[in-house]
Amino acid sequence: MNAPHPLPRIERLAIVGVGLIGGSLAAALRETGVVGTVVGIGRSQATLDEAIGLGLIDHGFTDAAAGVRGADVVVLAMPVGQTGRMLAAIAPGVGPDAVVTDAGSTKTDVVAAARAHFGAHIARFVPAHPIAGDEKSGPSAARANLYRGRNVVTTPVAETEPAAVKLVEAMWRAAGAVIHRMTPQQHDDVFATVSHLPHLLAYALVAQVALDPDHERLFSYAASGFRDFTRIAGSHPEMWRDIALANRDALLNRLDGYTAQVAQLRAALESNDGEALQRTFALARDARSDWLERTGQA
Repeated sequence: MNAPHPLPRIERLAIVGVGLIGGSLAAALRETGVVGTVVGIGRSQATLDEAIGLGLIDHGFTDAAAGVRGADVVVLAMPVGQTGRMLAAIAPGVGPDAVVTDAGSTKTDVVAAARAHFGAHIARFVPAHPIAGDEKSGPSAARANLYRGRNVVTTPVAETEPAAVKLVEAMWRAAGAVIHRMTPQQHDDVFATVSHLPHLLAYALVAQVALDPDHERLFSYAASGFRDFTRIAGSHPEMWRDIALANRDALLNRLDGYTAQVAQLRAALESNDGEALQRTFALARDARSDWLERTGQA
């Protein structure tokens, strides 16, 4: 799955959304010399002009169909809630041989949108998710090394042409990524647990403190533990709203499991059961240590 990338040169790459994710991909592929012209598509001309000024793209379009015309590869790198609308918008401009992929954090909804809005071209559509990010956003956050050593998950479906999958995976390898494959359903369950739920919890904690009548004093004493736990609450609200709603069923299931775990901790506190608290804390500490060691992060 992670062999060297015999990526044919992409003469024209179109990226919808030239912020951290899309801009970093453009920067990485430019650095490796595997792309010719890079076109950016977005809602704001000012953002497109910024991306041009930073050297991420050559041309910018606010007309999506015009922007993708003539592209060999089209990458959708905007919030997942916009996927259906954007697929419908680009459909008139996408050539019959163009490969289209996305970078969304959910996949079953993206596949459903592709089937609904993209017609027969779904055979050339490859759902994908780069597991890389930052709480920063916009073209200025983009960097060529964002994907080096990072995982990218592709979730091809029955209709997807193998050649299209091969091209998209080679593109991400050229950016330095490590490729994995899952079904869309497997993907959404996994990331509801290890990505979407943590964001939900971080947002909830910061909101709880912010809404407290004594929030100024509480924030004034918050230190590294609060900062580290809540770092991801600095992420883009629109993007995470869309992710939460798109993966609602899997996220609700994992939230129920977390709620049950918190209820056990509450019961232990209420009954002054220090042994139960310590067992949970030790289990969590050891599991986290094992994870860090296995993934080379220790």
